[in-house]
Amino acid sequence: MQYEFTTIGALIGMVVAIVLIIKKVQPAYSLIFGALIGGIIGSGDLVLTVNTMVDGSSGMISSVLRIMTSGILAGALIKTGAAEKIAEVIVKKLGEKRAVIAVALATMIICAVGVFIDIAVITVAPIALAIGKKAGYNKASLLLAMIGGGKAGNILSPNPNTIAVSEAFQVDLTSLMLKNLIPAICAMIVTVVLATLLSKKEGDMVGEQDLENRENKQLPSFLQAIAGPVVVVLLLAMRPLFSVIIDPLIALPLGGFICAIACGKIKEFIEYAEFGLSKVAGVSILLLGTGTIAGIIKASALQYDVIALLGMLHMPAFILAPISGILMAGATASTTAGSTIASQTFSSTLLKAGIPALSAGAMIHAGATVIDSLPHGSFFHATGGAAGMNIKERMKLIPYEACVGMTSTIVSVILYLIA
Repeated sequence: MQYEFTTIGALIGMVVAIVLIIKKVQPAYSLIFGALIGGIIGSGDLVLTVNTMVDGSSGMISSVLRIMTSGILAGALIKTGAAEKIAEVIVKKLGEKRAVIAVALATMIICAVGVFIDIAVITVAPIALAIGKKAGYNKASLLLAMIGGGKAGNILSPNPNTIAVSEAFQVDLTSLMLKNLIPAICAMIVTVVLATLLSKKEGDMVGEQDLENRENKQLPSFLQAIAGPVVVVLLLAMRPLFSVIIDPLIALPLGGFICAIACGKIKEFIEYAEFGLSKVAGVSILLLGTGTIAGIIKASALQYDVIALLGMLHMPAFILAPISGILMAGATASTTAGSTIASQTFSSTLLKAGIPALSAGAMIHAGATVIDSLPHGSFFHATGGAAGMNIKERMKLIPYEACVGMTSTIVSVILYLIA
């Protein structure tokens, strides 16, 4: 058993980072400063602390590169109107009577094809509010449907969090995405049930001021809209189906390029790529920050002490996977940061305990969707704003969101146990 930093130092570093994030300090800086404080307290050696932080951040570079290129796909889907068209078709086909199912399914699919969850909610929100007003649904039920659908789609997607977990465990991205297919479906079912129950309660209804004027907006056809995502799915499926490896670094931007061609917007492709990069820049910087604190925690005695504690409580080692995902995502109020820190820190420990890499990664990833939308994160405010809800009303949805995330986590654990 070798470690460079004490458990107390690592824990204090995390607490410092959490407090700074809650105080609205930029999350990447909060994590870097927390790592520095934790390392100094945990070892007293400034040089060792900085070197460990740099090593931890360096380990994130491959994930950051893939995430940066994924922005091309996201940018093309959003700017061409492809994402909105997919959502619009799904909602129209299912109709007002199935508004909750339609909204949840639309957000799930938009997120699953590579649009980040907060942008997926923002994209679907105008359509959801329009149909919700006609069908008489309150804002809370519509937003829960979007968030729950987004959470389900997120653990199936080639999004930053999935890429970061696959990199930490050195597993195929497509295999990791498919591993959580059943948990995602179960999360969707719970989302629809909870949103339907919530729609029967009194709440803030959709008003005219909440609706956008979308009359003159030109959207591509449905076939044009799905061209890019279909290409990405086919390319990523080549590895498990035919043992032909096409890296996400190639597949994701190529899907964005095909999307631009199919929608007749090839001249605007550079503009879309720049837009996509602007959307992933913050996530990429955040991952470099998470790498510093993950490096300190990974080099500390924390993981050994946690395993020892689980043994004292007679709890199996695999429970570390979902618990670490839940706690780290809650601490950072971010699915990406939480799943990254948890997987980077505990991957080696979980693998040494005999837990298969895919199962461990899937459990961490699902766990990171339980309490990732707390008020000290941007997702909480972005989604509330998209539905025109105030902070008090938005806060009331957190327990429902946690139920959705916990559903996928529990199912993911059950699947590991029966595998």
